[in-house]
Amino acid sequence: MNPPASATAQASKAKLALAFAALFTIWGSTYLAIKFAIETIPPYLMSGARFTVAGAILYLIARLRGSPNPTGKEWKDGAIVGTLLLTCGNGVVGWAEQKVPSGITALLVASVPIWMVLIDWARPNGKRPTLVITVGLLLGLAGVGILAAPGFGDEAKPGVALGAAMLIFGSIAWAAGSIHSRQSARPESAQMSTAVQMLTGSITLFLVGIVMGELGRLDVAGISSKSILAWAYLVTFGAIIGFTAYAYVLRETTPAKASTYAYVNPVIAVLLGWAFANEPITMLTVIGAGIILAGVAIISLKKADG
Repeated sequence: MNPPASATAQASKAKLALAFAALFTIWGSTYLAIKFAIETIPPYLMSGARFTVAGAILYLIARLRGSPNPTGKEWKDGAIVGTLLLTCGNGVVGWAEQKVPSGITALLVASVPIWMVLIDWARPNGKRPTLVITVGLLLGLAGVGILAAPGFGDEAKPGVALGAAMLIFGSIAWAAGSIHSRQSARPESAQMSTAVQMLTGSITLFLVGIVMGELGRLDVAGISSKSILAWAYLVTFGAIIGFTAYAYVLRETTPAKASTYAYVNPVIAVLLGWAFANEPITMLTVIGAGIILAGVAIISLKKADG
């Protein structure tokens, strides 16, 4: 006997809520993990190895669960999405964190929701954002600005301007990849879909790392235990759990709602800094966090994206 429609709907809502919770908490911690990992591992090679391992694990799990091999079209579209999300998006974050303070990084990456809504609007048959969605986006971004404001004191450091420009590029690429993934050919299994993106994206990550001379800077014997542990965390939680949750969220909700993780992640980062690095939480931090969560609530409670 099939379960009642109401029970099925409740189960779907619970699954979506868990996926959002994973994005909000896990991806909020990855900035710190990336910072630790790239201390002794070049960023693009680190990311390439990370997504190769995570993609292979997800591929094997999906196959064991009966998912068929992806078609040629699914591999092709997955390569486009994987390159945009992982190489141009996530890979750039790793590279930029060598130069840009974490507060500024969080602020610039938080522009993803704006780009997602604008790209979704600009594409053929795209949806125009409603006034409510627009208010939510701008409110959330304002909150992130308040939260990251102390980081602007480090702008004079060499390479920060280039790093910031690359983060804006990476944010636009991530938004474009997220939008494209909703329209592209992809396996039915979210795990297989994620695996395809990771395995193809890791190829371009390695290629960029090689072109940038990272092989010559790689000192395997000099890799610290802290970097290894951070890399392992990024593989298991940041990649396998986090990206699978993101792929599911993109399937089940609107781009504006899917992108709200970018508002909550800086809050998680601040809390982790307070808990593990003795960083103070000021009144500005509390105000910024409240504004961010208000923006998330406005977007999440809106049933449709225009």
